[in-house]
Amino acid sequence: MAQNLNSSDCHEQSTVSGGSPTTTAIMFSAGVLGNVVALILLEIRRRKQSASLFQVLVTSLVFTDLLGTFSVSPLVLTAYLRNESLLGMSENRLVCGHFGFSMTFFSLVTLAILLFMAVERWLSIGHPYCYEKRMSKRCGYITIALIYLLCALFSGTPFLGFGQFVQHCPGTWCFIETHTSATKHKVFNIIYASCLLLMIVFTVLCNASVIYHLSLMYRRRKAHRGSVPRQRGLKKPRSIAKEVEHLVLLGVMTMAFVICSLPLVIQVYFNTCCDQDHQKNGRITLLLVSANPIIDPWVFIILSPPIPRLLWDKMCKKTQFKPTQEKVHSISPVLYQSKPHGDSEGGSAVEVYTGIPGTAGS
Repeated sequence: MAQNLNSSDCHEQSTVSGGSPTTTAIMFSAGVLGNVVALILLEIRRRKQSASLFQVLVTSLVFTDLLGTFSVSPLVLTAYLRNESLLGMSENRLVCGHFGFSMTFFSLVTLAILLFMAVERWLSIGHPYCYEKRMSKRCGYITIALIYLLCALFSGTPFLGFGQFVQHCPGTWCFIETHTSATKHKVFNIIYASCLLLMIVFTVLCNASVIYHLSLMYRRRKAHRGSVPRQRGLKKPRSIAKEVEHLVLLGVMTMAFVICSLPLVIQVYFNTCCDQDHQKNGRITLLLVSANPIIDPWVFIILSPPIPRLLWDKMCKKTQFKPTQEKVHSISPVLYQSKPHGDSEGGSAVEVYTGIPGTAGS
């Protein structure tokens, strides 16, 4: 029955017309758990070493996802449990307005932070001099504050009549009205969708540029590897590996956001310009947008640089330590026996050990 309803039929209803709270409960639990674990990992890393600008941006992104999850998911669960739509919860439409504002605000903020992360990596790799002179953690904090302020101002304009938040079927979510004849509402929709689309495009371009510069850096270092002393050159390949780790993390997050948000952008354009209603597709795009704050922290947990690096280092240490220990046991088992007090041959034993590999006593 709910699938046969048009979105306009749900604009004023006071009860939930269908659906199940199970999916929302699972998504809410996964989102809270993932974001909390990611914040704990970031705090552990911050205590071990000073946080970089990239880590500050990742922390702000995870914190934003956590706020977004708490802003909308409890309202959906409450609507299902009480069998009341968002409009039925309040007579003055405040709950619906809050839900629509949160959907618009957090979608813009999340992508804006991802874009800033991509620009930070682009400057760090492609323009290191400018990065060292201009970019700092203070710059990151100021930019994040500006992102929050600008997105809040734009997302709040529907309360002033520029744009409109309405309730959509089955009555558990509110978002912008894409089927409207008012010119000012159409302009708001086009601006919103265009901002998302432009940020997606620039984020992808910045990541592509980072890949290009990393490939150039790798080729240059590979060409000069023979002329650089080994001990001096050990740290450089690791710095490239660190940049690749950051790029992989940012790239996967960007891909997740594109997959979750691009259908929404297309639908807003299509519905605003063509004035057609596709309620089933609307609910699918809502699920995709709601899934992004859940995917981001789990991507960070899985691809967080310290975790793969720590596991890799432990594996390398085990593989390097065991063969060496077995080799020393087979060559000189006496070295692992307790040395008697006053043993005059202790010094020769040390000489034999330090002579490996070589001739004993030589």
